[in-house]
Amino acid sequence: MTNAEQEGRERVLTEAFVSLADTLVTDFDVIDLLHRLCNDSVRLLPVEAAGLMLSDQRGTLRVVSSSTEQAHLVELFQLQADEGPCLDCFRTSHQIVAGDLGHESRWPRFAEHARQAGYRAVHALPLRLRSETIGALNLFGSTPGALSPHALRIGQALADVATIGILQERALRRQEVLAEQLQAALNSRVIIEQAKGMLAERGQIDLSQAFTLLRTHARTRQLRLSDLARDVVNGATLPGGLLDPGRPEE
Repeated sequence: MTNAEQEGRERVLTEAFVSLADTLVTDFDVIDLLHRLCNDSVRLLPVEAAGLMLSDQRGTLRVVSSSTEQAHLVELFQLQADEGPCLDCFRTSHQIVAGDLGHESRWPRFAEHARQAGYRAVHALPLRLRSETIGALNLFGSTPGALSPHALRIGQALADVATIGILQERALRRQEVLAEQLQAALNSRVIIEQAKGMLAERGQIDLSQAFTLLRTHARTRQLRLSDLARDVVNGATLPGGLLDPGRPEE
């Protein structure tokens, strides 16, 4: 790696941690934080995709963010099959490494499905703070091989900072309040998926492009992503204004 490449990587790493640290304020968008964690993981680590699961108020894992739609579908299959590295990671609060899914016997159905999706290695990192684990981050690789200890430390550090961002406000409140707020974030994800579908159908674009349009529109107008998605779903914000930013909003 050249000095310029090393400097560029260090700059990306610094930006990622500074960006995550920005969540340590009284008001931030949880969904945007989770999406940022997935994207930063892919930018900084030798993986092709990332997915994130959080537990709801009943302790059940749900997919809340992913860097690609393909990874999102693999994560959903993992929950449906009730087997996979992310589930084991959440249950044990320990990192799970599957360096070669072609020789993986722990989760036969998940391994086969992940291979069909083009993934050959998976690493799951817990979102934990001391004794509390609230979810897990899945990292998908297209070639066999375990991540280096250094790469795993970076990935876990990203997950740890994001966990602090999610929990820091709630640490002063009762556990029931934490569960309600996490549940609200999970419910917001359902609304965002609906808005993505509406934009994708209206604009004849894929779901990843639809999410990018939503996120960009929310950021440029300083709106919460979940609030914008709700407006798209109930008709308060028309899809045309997002698909064609130059068009006057009706």
